[in-house]
Amino acid sequence: MTSIDTSILDHIVHLTPPGSLDEVTHQFRKLGFKVLPGGVHAGGLTENALVVFEDGVYLELISFTHPRSHYPAESPEGRQRDKNPWSAKPPGWIDFAFLGNGSHGHSVSQTINERARKDGRSGGDLYEPEQDGGRTRPDGEVLKWLISGPIGARRGTLPFFCGDVTPRPLRVPSNPPSNAEHPSTTRGIAYVRVLVQPSALDDTVKEVTAVIGKSPVSSDARQVVWELNSPNKNPSSPPPRLILSTASTVDEQDFLVQSSGIYEVGFRVRTVADGSPIATPYGRIAWEKE
Repeated sequence: MTSIDTSILDHIVHLTPPGSLDEVTHQFRKLGFKVLPGGVHAGGLTENALVVFEDGVYLELISFTHPRSHYPAESPEGRQRDKNPWSAKPPGWIDFAFLGNGSHGHSVSQTINERARKDGRSGGDLYEPEQDGGRTRPDGEVLKWLISGPIGARRGTLPFFCGDVTPRPLRVPSNPPSNAEHPSTTRGIAYVRVLVQPSALDDTVKEVTAVIGKSPVSSDARQVVWELNSPNKNPSSPPPRLILSTASTVDEQDFLVQSSGIYEVGFRVRTVADGSPIATPYGRIAWEKE
């Protein structure tokens, strides 16, 4: 049986307050990103816009269409909103996805859970079984995929998996190539940096290693780094990295008061005037020159 590559970064999710999609679209364009219109998801609870890169990874800029108070307490829409894994998240970089294989049979979740058991993990499975997902585009094209997420409170610290049943280009608008040309000269993702409490670092390292299926490329007492793959892998470009670390500044400590998860996303660029990280209204970004 062919092994599954579970180290392919698919997309990163950025949440802003309800009804703010137009505003965040403008903010990301000012930062030098080409933002493509998305749409309202099935059910009408969320809407999104996309930022696509040459390496095949994309950003999903998402917001809920209305605050929770818009819906009657016991309404079907309100209950459905409450079930959304992002409904209680503070704005910012809230989640990230790796690319699944779109199979219920030889599945990503089974592969990861088996790895975790072989590594001596106790306490049950690490990932939920794949669930069917999809939507219909405005042009009538039906998209189908499978979703598997980490069990418990790990969502946002560990990735979820999105595996296409229909062709991925239907979901990710990489064509024409100009969709991935950005004024900032961004070509792809340099890294995703996840912060955790010091007490959680060792266990999270074991879990991430089970997810990715390979050992870190570097580690010390406060930071561990893995190399990932991208959908459009280019041997001449450096691979994206997943950086897991504990807080070392006051800002990072303040971030961990709310929750663990993605603190900063680094973007790989051709040119950059100032490589200093930028604190956007919701989440930090940094530039890394090729």
